[in-house]
Amino acid sequence: MNDALAKWTNGLRGAWSESSPMRWAFAYFFFLLTGYYVLRPVRDALGSTQNLQLLFTGTFISMLLLQPLYGALVSRYPRRVFLPVVYAVFIACLLFFYWAFHQPFAWRSGAFFIWVAVFNLFAVSVFWSFMADVFSHGEAKRFYGYIGAGGTLGGFLGPVLSRNLVGHIGVANLLLLSASMLVMCIVCIQRLRPWALAREKSEATYKPGLAMGGTVLAGLRLIREQPLLRALAVLMFFGVGVGTLLYNEQAAIARTHFVDAASRTAYFAGIDLAINAITLLIQVLLTRGLLQRFGVAPVLMIPSVVVLLGFSVLTASPLPMLVAVVQVITRAGEFSLMKPARETLYTRVSREARYKAKAAIDTVVYRGGDLAFVWVHKWLVGFGPTAVFGVGILVAGGLCFGAWRVGREQARLSQAVSSAESLRTSEGAT
Repeated sequence: MNDALAKWTNGLRGAWSESSPMRWAFAYFFFLLTGYYVLRPVRDALGSTQNLQLLFTGTFISMLLLQPLYGALVSRYPRRVFLPVVYAVFIACLLFFYWAFHQPFAWRSGAFFIWVAVFNLFAVSVFWSFMADVFSHGEAKRFYGYIGAGGTLGGFLGPVLSRNLVGHIGVANLLLLSASMLVMCIVCIQRLRPWALAREKSEATYKPGLAMGGTVLAGLRLIREQPLLRALAVLMFFGVGVGTLLYNEQAAIARTHFVDAASRTAYFAGIDLAINAITLLIQVLLTRGLLQRFGVAPVLMIPSVVVLLGFSVLTASPLPMLVAVVQVITRAGEFSLMKPARETLYTRVSREARYKAKAAIDTVVYRGGDLAFVWVHKWLVGFGPTAVFGVGILVAGGLCFGAWRVGREQARLSQAVSSAESLRTSEGAT
């Protein structure tokens, strides 16, 4: 383990000195997830006392309304405009909620829960789309593990700040701390722009200063037309399913054992700390090596199979502590292995697919899965935890199928790219 840690540290040091965009991407993801994980325990503490089915329904409706607006923004404005605007809107929303938290509004808890869910998906989706603009496929395999570690460090720091500051400064002031992190994200975006533009100029379709164009529903059309994107949508849907079933059981535990927002915030912060600690350990020891040596398919399959085994254990013994353990393992596997593997694939698709199809998968498909499975949980909860996790085994099986399908489509895409490159080489030689 010490040798692996030393190797990873040396690799990070080399990448850090070699690649300026990697440094700024590392910082960007660090600030983004620090800001999000400052908010997440607050959201979970407030949401655990609400009707989660209605909150997830409201989140999905919000996604349906916002996705066309996001698509219009991407279609009409170049990157230098819409990326800072997205984060500026999020900062303005945080300032609004800071004011609302000092008012006796009955709706503020539910509205904040929905907003944080929307913020997380759009902000992180935009981040990885931008990374696919900055880095080539080869660079993504080299650097995404390190960049992900930057986010994990932010995910580790965020709940530490929430857990230690909430008792001193109160819940509302945590929102200002998160807003300051998003300001730093905008700074990082501006510093990364030159490398994104340089890579864009190397593409045959480059048109300086222009937006991507297309309709606001182009993302859904691309998913329908391209097998790899369809497979990624299936993988996302079932991945959300296992997470939603676990999250609802965890929320029930919080409702039973904690009576006030501060104690629930500390509880959820502790769960997040465990998740991010394990995520960082996997990223240090495994992620980069697995991606470079074995490719995307095994990296997607490993956590999928682990989730299937975890639900099998919970079906036999649905103890509260085991639910927390499986939740930690599931989310750590998602963040450390599945997400970096998925994101490398977007370096192989068109720029329109990076922003539009990816945003549709990360928002509409994601929250559609949330909505479907939160109501599945509500229907199953009357039959007890064993029934919930029994159905979860089937959902985890769907996750394994999605991982296999993505691996197959990725292999076909790689063969097509290799054939095209060989053809261009032979034509150049003649």
